[in-house]
Amino acid sequence: QVQLVESGGGLVQAGGSLRLSCAASGRAFSSNVMTWFRQAPGKEREFVATINWSGGSTNYADSAKGRFTISRDNAKNTVYLQMNSLKPEDTAVYYCAAGLTPSLIQYWGQGTQVTVSS
Repeated sequence: QVQLVESGGGLVQAGGSLRLSCAASGRAFSSNVMTWFRQAPGKEREFVATINWSGGSTNYADSAKGRFTISRDNAKNTVYLQMNSLKPEDTAVYYCAAGLTPSLIQYWGQGTQVTVSS
C-alpha cells in the first residue's frame, strides 16, 4: 500500500504561482511512476504531468508545458508540481497518483483544490 497526501493548493490570482506537494508513505516510493492529474467542475479527470522513478524522465500535457514543472525527492518521499503563470482554466482539484505507468495507476491521493481568479 502507498498512501498519498497532497498539499499546497489554494486561491491565487491569474499569473501567480503555486507549488503542490504530494507526500507518500507505505511501500517503496522510489519505485513508482508519479503522476499529477486534475479535474475541473463538470469535466473528466485529465493528465497533467508525470515523472519516472529516478526523476530523469518527465512528460507534460500540452496545457502544462512551459508553465508547470514536476519533480521528486525520493529521500523525502515527495513529488512536487510547480505551477507558474496560472490561468483561470487551471482551476481544478489536483490529484497525485502512483503506479507502474501514468495509465496503470494503483494509488490516488485525496486531491487539493487550486482556484485561479481572473
